[in-house]
Amino acid sequence: MKEVSKNFGSTMAANPASMPTAVDRTAYQAEVDRLRVREKAYSREGDAIAAARRRLPMVEVDASTPVIGAQGEVPLMEVFEGRSQLFAPYMMWYDGQSAAHQCEGCTFNIAQVLELGYLHARDVTFAVFCEGSFEESNRYREFMGWEMPWYAVPSGSVDRLIAGRHFGMRVCYLRDGDRVFETYWTTGRGCEHMGSSYAMLDMTVYGRQEAWEDSPEGWPQPFFNTASAQMRTDENGTPVHRPDGRPISQWSRIAAGRSDDLGNMTRTD
Repeated sequence: MKEVSKNFGSTMAANPASMPTAVDRTAYQAEVDRLRVREKAYSREGDAIAAARRRLPMVEVDASTPVIGAQGEVPLMEVFEGRSQLFAPYMMWYDGQSAAHQCEGCTFNIAQVLELGYLHARDVTFAVFCEGSFEESNRYREFMGWEMPWYAVPSGSVDRLIAGRHFGMRVCYLRDGDRVFETYWTTGRGCEHMGSSYAMLDMTVYGRQEAWEDSPEGWPQPFFNTASAQMRTDENGTPVHRPDGRPISQWSRIAAGRSDDLGNMTRTD
């Protein structure tokens, strides 16, 4: 086998065959504009698929199904943490193997999900369901430096949750009172759409809950696009989609007691 150069970037730069054709700015922009038409069509088709997802039927899951977390065994209902929706990636596990031998695909996808504030703001809890024992798999969570909620699925709960499928999938749930329903699931390359809160919200039954979305009548839509520079504001100029008028990801940390003083604040006291 040919040895891969440790200085791979320099090797590529020295090989013109591995680089795009160089053109002037006008020609370059013309090609970008041509591609942009296809990109926008791709985005619109993604919106249409997400709209169809929100119109899927759902299937009930036993809300009392036990899983094992940091506080011991709890029913599936408690994993929601009081929110109405749950996004759960199911991580494959290899018993007795070292961290280096655990599933690379599951690890890659889960590792993209570092900011949960945007999901929480839209009433969605994110929690990993792992195939391994809690003690062993939780050490892997700590090894990876992950802070998201983590649960092990005991053998008696596997059939109730997996239902003939396999670990490695992603499942969305909806809570209605004391009942739980599965609204969507995907696996394989469908799991690549993680790490972006919007992409994950698109898998949930209520979507991004933004006013522009094509959703069934009565679906909650209290938000405008959080990435938009033109946000809807109230009479005081406060963006209406922000909980308590605060930026989503920052406010959860301030509420937890962290100081927002970055050492550059002008003080009058």
